[in-house]
Amino acid sequence: MELDRRSVRRRGSRLRRTALIAGVSAAVLAGSAAVAPGASGAGSAGVTVKVSARVAALIGRMTLDEKLSFVHGGTDPRALGQAGYIPGVPRLGIPELRLTDGPAGVRVNEHATAMPAPVALASSFDDRLAREFGRAVGRDGRALGQDVLLAPMTNTIRVPYAGRNFETFSEDPLLSSRMVAAEVEGVQSQGLIATVKHYAENNQEDNRMGVNVNVDEQTLRQIELPAFEAAVKAGAGAVMCSYNSVNGSHGCGSDELLDSILKEQWGFPGWVMSDWGATHATTDIVNGLDQEMPSGVFLGEELKTAITDGTIPVSELNDSVARILQQMAKFGLLDGAAARRPARDPKGGAKVAQKVAESGAVLLKNTGEALPLTGEDTSIGLIGPTARTPKVTGGGSSNVVPDSAASPLDTITERAGPHTTVRYAAGGDNTGVPIPASALSPALPVDADGTIPVTPDASFYYSGTLTVPTDGDYSFVFDLPAAYGLLRIDGNSVITGFLGSSSATVHLTAGAHSFAAGALAIQGGPTKVRLNWVTPQAAQAAREQAVALARQVRTPVVFAYDDGAEGFDRKNLSLPAGQDGLISAVADANPNTIVVLNTGSSITMPWLSKVKAVLDMYYPGENGAEATAGLLYGDVNPSGKLTQTFPASESATPVAGDPLRYPGVDDQENYSEGIYVGYRWYDKEQAAPLFPFGYGLSYTSFAYRDLAVRQSHGALTVSFTLKNTGIRDGAEVAQVYVGASPGTTAPQAVRSLGGYQKVRLRAGQSKTVRIRVDAQQLKYWNTSSHAWVLGTGKRDVWVGSSSRTLPLHGSVGVTR
Repeated sequence: MELDRRSVRRRGSRLRRTALIAGVSAAVLAGSAAVAPGASGAGSAGVTVKVSARVAALIGRMTLDEKLSFVHGGTDPRALGQAGYIPGVPRLGIPELRLTDGPAGVRVNEHATAMPAPVALASSFDDRLAREFGRAVGRDGRALGQDVLLAPMTNTIRVPYAGRNFETFSEDPLLSSRMVAAEVEGVQSQGLIATVKHYAENNQEDNRMGVNVNVDEQTLRQIELPAFEAAVKAGAGAVMCSYNSVNGSHGCGSDELLDSILKEQWGFPGWVMSDWGATHATTDIVNGLDQEMPSGVFLGEELKTAITDGTIPVSELNDSVARILQQMAKFGLLDGAAARRPARDPKGGAKVAQKVAESGAVLLKNTGEALPLTGEDTSIGLIGPTARTPKVTGGGSSNVVPDSAASPLDTITERAGPHTTVRYAAGGDNTGVPIPASALSPALPVDADGTIPVTPDASFYYSGTLTVPTDGDYSFVFDLPAAYGLLRIDGNSVITGFLGSSSATVHLTAGAHSFAAGALAIQGGPTKVRLNWVTPQAAQAAREQAVALARQVRTPVVFAYDDGAEGFDRKNLSLPAGQDGLISAVADANPNTIVVLNTGSSITMPWLSKVKAVLDMYYPGENGAEATAGLLYGDVNPSGKLTQTFPASESATPVAGDPLRYPGVDDQENYSEGIYVGYRWYDKEQAAPLFPFGYGLSYTSFAYRDLAVRQSHGALTVSFTLKNTGIRDGAEVAQVYVGASPGTTAPQAVRSLGGYQKVRLRAGQSKTVRIRVDAQQLKYWNTSSHAWVLGTGKRDVWVGSSSRTLPLHGSVGVTR
């Protein structure tokens, strides 16, 4: 069905930001109406939070309308470009509250420090660095006029295709817990309120607003919830509930998740805000929701009516307002902190960003010591568009505009020095050129500069015919700097993009094809978008130039990328725009080929056996080019480890071959793999991954010996000797895994991460390392008693450098 102009405009008046992505994607391109909101059942009578006498007095003086203004978003008269706004109550001295996106830096209408993707931070396995990351973002947010950070995200990496895997941390609950707790502490040390998200089971982007996740109690408690609980214990001021439903209840209307677990069992004193457009009923406030964002569809006039007629007690509203005001008081916002903001520190932020990029980079392959580069590499060929135009960040909520970002071509050329020739070939095109008017009927409404103007009323709409001259793979690039866009060809969704550049490659036969596109501005003002293409002929010419360059240099370095973003999942695990073929062709021309990945999650690598080295930089932030040059030349020794398993093929993943596991059937998705997420599944199924969880190489080597394990006060102390056996200083992430408990009937992993420590050693240095395995890591969730139970008996313990490289093995008796 053609894209319906009215359906685009209809949603433009109500929905903004991320609510557009999933909710509009199906409806806009199908021309259908929006799903009607449904009311969820009322839960408990409300949870009373402890507040100070000052906050209680303020609530007593507030009018009903003033209270209501706190439980839903409003319009910021200053329009700083942040995600949300609460007006405050000036007559009572309660200031405004501004909420900004921020998983990888502060996203407003000004330059900010663009940090590496959070998955890169987690790959450092460095809790102290996570605090530094948080402090840098926290200071930036305060300096840029913000009060609440909509981060960190800590959903489990369950689906390898998930579009926001780069925004979160890990497939392992312990690693995610330690990362999120440290980042929250860092952010809030600067006076910025952290919001942990998306609670809970928001593990995919496709159909995230419609899908109901059916997950058993043990899996929910052991895999997804630990990191959220860790954030609460670290003092997170707010929690954002999710779009998806969990076991039949909307994430933002779940009495079990919000009231019972979060507020009652965990004692969370902060407030729960909805994801943007994720509120479904006025009664959600009874089930634990405190704030509807970005506006007041349900917790505005409808809530006022319900309170006035006695349907919902005013105590529910008072509790929600109290939770928000108590956090504002805690962070000094009621004492003028909003007006006392630090100056930005761009240099300091860039320094932290580079440190994270260096520490989180993962060396996946290094045959014959191809890396680091040396003076013998007298001619280098850099290939790939992101070698010249840096890939800084992903799209969507993480799309930060950096203060500056150098080109890898420039930093590598400078580092290589005058005795090395560095040449460049694009090898491909991630920008494209305007689609010629001769190929479209009617022509696109393009300005003289090749862009398409878009107003807040969604004025850009196109439906017509695309005629291509020859069979082949055509790549389309939709650049959406401040907009949400959709592209459909022959009735099939090709691109669902949000805040950034999105691309897709489609095989088209010669002739005419239906072509529909639309966009919505989502920053509260007009913008311009660009819809380009790359023809098969242009792609082939670029590849031939890259292959020719590869033959002429000693060392080709191919920069490969993908376009991870909020709002949609990847359709496959291949590199986009024919990059797998490019790498293979370059490696065939020159066996010394090195690959640098600027990707957000796991990918397949059909070319892996052909290349000498692979360095995964993820989305490396604004100082990614400097970090990349330092790592390639050995100024920095790689020490990052994978936080997610890379599958050997798309047919060998925990969700492969079962649409009920992913992406769901008729809006129902069953987490039937249970606790066997990530490496737990690979171990259970004895499946060989491409690269295992915890894996990462170094320019030096390490040896493990002398394992000793003892139990004390319910926890384990695991000690061993770690030696740097190479000739370079380096850091190793030593990992401790704990085996199953004998006689326990509940599902158990073959082994699970129990502890880790990043150890820095000089060349030749040995050190006794002691890692504590907390008692919690020896427990499982008992679905009969609905409680944590210690797994007693003889427990296996392994120590090593990844979940599959574990040279030390012992056992210990665990008793109550």
